[in-house]
Amino acid sequence: MFGFLKSAPKIPRLTDDSKIRALYPIFRWRMLEATFIGYAVFYLLRNNLSPVAADLGGAVGYTKSEIGDFQAATALAYGLGKFLLGALSDRSNPRYFMPLGLLATAVLNLAFGASGDYTTHLILWTLNGFVQGMGWPPCGRTLGHWFSENERGTYFAAWNIAHNVGGGLAGVIAAESARLFGWQSAFYVPAALAIVCAVYLVFRLRDTPQSVGLPPIEEYRNDYPPGQSRATSNPDDDHERELTTYELFVEQIFLNPYLWLFASANFFVYITRYAMLDWGPTYLREVKGTDISGGGLSILILEFAGIPSTLLMGWLSDQMGGRRGLVSLLCMIPIFGAFAGILYTPPGMLWLDLTLMAVIGFFVYPPVMLLGVAGLDFTSKKAVGTAAGFIGLLGYIGRMVQGKVLGTVAETQGWEPALNLVLIAALCAIVLLSFTVRLKPRG
Repeated sequence: MFGFLKSAPKIPRLTDDSKIRALYPIFRWRMLEATFIGYAVFYLLRNNLSPVAADLGGAVGYTKSEIGDFQAATALAYGLGKFLLGALSDRSNPRYFMPLGLLATAVLNLAFGASGDYTTHLILWTLNGFVQGMGWPPCGRTLGHWFSENERGTYFAAWNIAHNVGGGLAGVIAAESARLFGWQSAFYVPAALAIVCAVYLVFRLRDTPQSVGLPPIEEYRNDYPPGQSRATSNPDDDHERELTTYELFVEQIFLNPYLWLFASANFFVYITRYAMLDWGPTYLREVKGTDISGGGLSILILEFAGIPSTLLMGWLSDQMGGRRGLVSLLCMIPIFGAFAGILYTPPGMLWLDLTLMAVIGFFVYPPVMLLGVAGLDFTSKKAVGTAAGFIGLLGYIGRMVQGKVLGTVAETQGWEPALNLVLIAALCAIVLLSFTVRLKPRG
């Protein structure tokens, strides 16, 4: 690993308790703010393809199946990147790891906009998906070290709104940039914003509390793992030790049955999440008769609808003793109904389609957030990035299947069979989540 990416070393601990009490809330806010903004900007360079897919296809001559190839390839690459780079991030300093990812995705977006060749586009967007994996893991590492287990649902929910803000703005920025300046601008404008944000993160982010002279979060919050307490813990105890590669991948991930269950459910949750994000604008334009601005608006509505529910459900999962799976299950039921409604809504009722998309967005983002947090609950905080990456890997394999299969089915058989497949995926998620309703991190 490059030296500048290594985890920041511990420095001598502050001895003034009053100064510790004053500094801790300030740093906690900084970490939440910086990771929120940084991850939202990652989305500007990831969700900017679908709003201009029809224009790109028309300008360059791509079919739905070929656009589906982009989505499938980038989904698989993102899942692999989130897992492999997540393991790297568990041993890295997010202050430099996350900005490096933003710079890499900016360069790839600039190159994508400058190209007009299918093979080049496919390679660039696949690589973009892989380096996008440098976004979530450093955020998870940061929040895992600065926020304790019994408050994760609440604070991860607040941070998770970055998905909605970034994803929603991505649709509008991409669509309006393309409308005003051509489809290439949907990639140039977000790249410029990412470069500015990367510089901001270097100045704002920090690594662990110990790297700035503060005690571990368990000591600050008096929230130790079961069997430990202030009296039995010390700054160098086992839960602060960096894990070996075997411990990280084998013990914490591959032999962890809870992670497999949450990850399998995430496979189907992500199909329902990305069905409308990837194909909603195209579906509305081809079946319901809207224009490019209407397609971009649908993404904004879908994303922003998840903001209040993510906050509510994250807090609720904490109040229910960390039963993230139960809350996720309750959210998937109305999602099934909303997809059924979109399927049978006649053309000319765009307001109803957008309302149903808002229902999907309202209920799909809590499971997206909670399944990742559930993985953190059942593994070490030193394996946060890897655990989230593993759950995300299966989720993005689901997105890959969705991107390719839905595009091909819509191309050859029409949109109704394609949406029926999404309904089946929602049912599968409900069944798998039913096995998680009693799982919680404590007791």
